[in-house]
Amino acid sequence: MTAAPVRLGIIGLGAMGTRVLGIASQHPDFDVRLVSDPNRSASDFPGLRFSADGADVTGAEDIDAVYIATPPALHERYSLAALASGKAVFCEKPLAVDLAEGRRMAEAASRAGLATAVNFALSDQAPVAEIERADVGEVLGVDIMLHFPQWPRPFQADARWLDEREQGGFVREVLSHFVYLTDRILGPLRVEVAGVDYAPGASEVAAHGLLRAGEVPVHVSGRTGMAGAERYEWILWGSRRSFLLRDWSELFVSEGGAWQPVPVSGGSQAERLSLFAKAVRGEDAGAGLADFAAALRVQDVVEAFHGVG
Repeated sequence: MTAAPVRLGIIGLGAMGTRVLGIASQHPDFDVRLVSDPNRSASDFPGLRFSADGADVTGAEDIDAVYIATPPALHERYSLAALASGKAVFCEKPLAVDLAEGRRMAEAASRAGLATAVNFALSDQAPVAEIERADVGEVLGVDIMLHFPQWPRPFQADARWLDEREQGGFVREVLSHFVYLTDRILGPLRVEVAGVDYAPGASEVAAHGLLRAGEVPVHVSGRTGMAGAERYEWILWGSRRSFLLRDWSELFVSEGGAWQPVPVSGGSQAERLSLFAKAVRGEDAGAGLADFAAALRVQDVVEAFHGVG
């Protein structure tokens, strides 16, 4: 017997919210019932129920789960309201920008016993599973390197908060994905040194850090505004073999020589939504979803770059 679709409400219809709306609207596991954004109008979403007030989504009686794609300062408000009304929550990262808010969110999720997930793009990627299965020998270190000629990136140009210190910056928006990956592969991280350089009146232009997973060093380097190509690289150095993850999904391996491509594929927003639907129904979603507890560990590390801890 086919399970009934999860009745979904969406709060926040910027770049990510609109993308997920398009995917969820065509997804067999979901029935999008209500969407909300104070800066949009019903005419933008013909055929859908629309409200300018996100509280209408969290309070709706005909919704099972809420996807939250607002700026991070609003994540706590809508997550707590949704959980209090018995709804599962799928939230964009970071979990929050205020650590006290993130802790309240994780605690509320634990009390409610409902499905929660944070949308880390690497959580269900096939290269990650390949690395987890591999025998790398002794793990000697991890390097994370991020370069952005333009920040915010062109597709995020309308999200002005991304270039503001209060909520934005590439450390929260992008580095968080790779902190999650490192935490997942090696276990919880502690921060030895972390900091950022800011542009006047804007978000960070550089980040540098030394983290540790146990005794394994994790080096972080990031920069914006330079002449050069956009770069996303995560390298795990092992004594037997090392892995390079480049541009989110391209995996390479070295056993002592040049990097060799590893032909793997799999993982997408649609697949993460499938896993979330399983979790909402009480089924085992496996390791492909990051819950609020995992996202809080990531937030603790990320906010240390901004001098918060």
